[in-house]
Amino acid sequence: MIIRDFLSYTLSEKLGEPPSEGLLTTLWSLSVAIFSVGGMLGSFSIGLFVNRFGRRNSMLMVNLLAIAGGFLMGFCKMAESVEMLILGRLIIGIFCGLCTGFVPMYIGEVSPTTLRGAFGTLHQLAIVIGILVAQIFGLKFILGTEKRWPVLLGFTIIPAILQSIALPFCPESPRFLLFNRKDEEHATEILQQLWGTLDVSQNIQEMKDESVRMSQEKKVTVLELFRSRSYQEPILIAIVLQLSQQLSGINAVFYYSTGIFEGAGVQEPIYATISAGVVNTIFTVVSVFLVERVGRRSLHMMGLGGMAFCSIFMMISLLLKDTYSFMSYICIVAILIYVAFFEIGPGPIPWFIVAELFSQGPRPAAMAIAGCSNWTSNFLVALLFPLAVASLGAYVFIIFTTFLVIFLLFTYFKVPETQGRTFEDIRRAFEGHTQEAPESGKSPAVELNGLQLEKELASSV
Repeated sequence: MIIRDFLSYTLSEKLGEPPSEGLLTTLWSLSVAIFSVGGMLGSFSIGLFVNRFGRRNSMLMVNLLAIAGGFLMGFCKMAESVEMLILGRLIIGIFCGLCTGFVPMYIGEVSPTTLRGAFGTLHQLAIVIGILVAQIFGLKFILGTEKRWPVLLGFTIIPAILQSIALPFCPESPRFLLFNRKDEEHATEILQQLWGTLDVSQNIQEMKDESVRMSQEKKVTVLELFRSRSYQEPILIAIVLQLSQQLSGINAVFYYSTGIFEGAGVQEPIYATISAGVVNTIFTVVSVFLVERVGRRSLHMMGLGGMAFCSIFMMISLLLKDTYSFMSYICIVAILIYVAFFEIGPGPIPWFIVAELFSQGPRPAAMAIAGCSNWTSNFLVALLFPLAVASLGAYVFIIFTTFLVIFLLFTYFKVPETQGRTFEDIRRAFEGHTQEAPESGKSPAVELNGLQLEKELASSV
């Protein structure tokens, strides 16, 4: 690998002798894993920014991290500094951890209820387009060379600069203005601008009612989300949905897609990897149009089920590829369909549905917990997948299939359908099922699950 060669050369210059294989592997692993560590740190800092500076201003401020990280990585080769590469990766990870909380929260709060899912999916679309662009620019005849790879890493500066130019023209979240700044006039103006109508009195009144309820509650912290019975159910759903995204195996496939395609007998695996990126992008677009028609819960279940089916085919094809040559093509098709199912459900939905499950008060803390769960599981998959492959070979996909089935069952029994529901409707439905039992000692008659919550929500509107 080009960057591994850079680490070896730089260490040789500093130490006066070639580094040991153990030291080289450790630094290479650290430079890869430190990104996820930064993501964990960033995700836990979401509440510190959004409640003080606002959603839009927080996104604007943290672009400085992306610029700083991009400069460190872009000039690490020129400076012959391993430390700059690792520190740059850490800072970019912190930036990404923060943005994975800021962006879904902001989109959810500025979107109309009927289009909240479609707009939320656009966040995932931007991510997969970025992955595809990085894969294309990483080709050897573009920037994937020994001389030009720092330019590729430094490209993170460009989106940050473009966002810094565009964000000042975007409105602040009206919910933040009304709840945190008590600026009803400005919030009304923004809603009128966003909705394209002068009559937003109903929306303002709904937010006022929520604000009154929040003023009667104590500040919601991360610990309070786990202690309060009214929050335990939604925070469990939020965490499991994030785990379903990462433990589905998608990052294992993307991290090691080139090796998987090589193992399947593909002559030019990098182009097969890019093909997966193209499928990734196309089906994210499909999800944008489906999410408000089919619903979040249904799409998530469809994605999990399809991925479980494809995982089995990937395992079988990898086991039989040496016996039957056509199995290499079966493996490629299975991977591409697997990626398509991921972008229909588990890719976009866990991010924005978390913002829908919580009201204004606990939302920042919930996004921090969800984000940390996502980044932690991302880190563990990247760390443990090579060891699992070394021990189990193609049978490693049995692990992911098992996880996918578990998450599918959990979604069916526990995850509510939030399509077309206001934040207040969803909150009332959860609280209605977490009230204490009557004095007779009987348990609540109905247990909260996906289908029953749909009925509760339907009866409340």
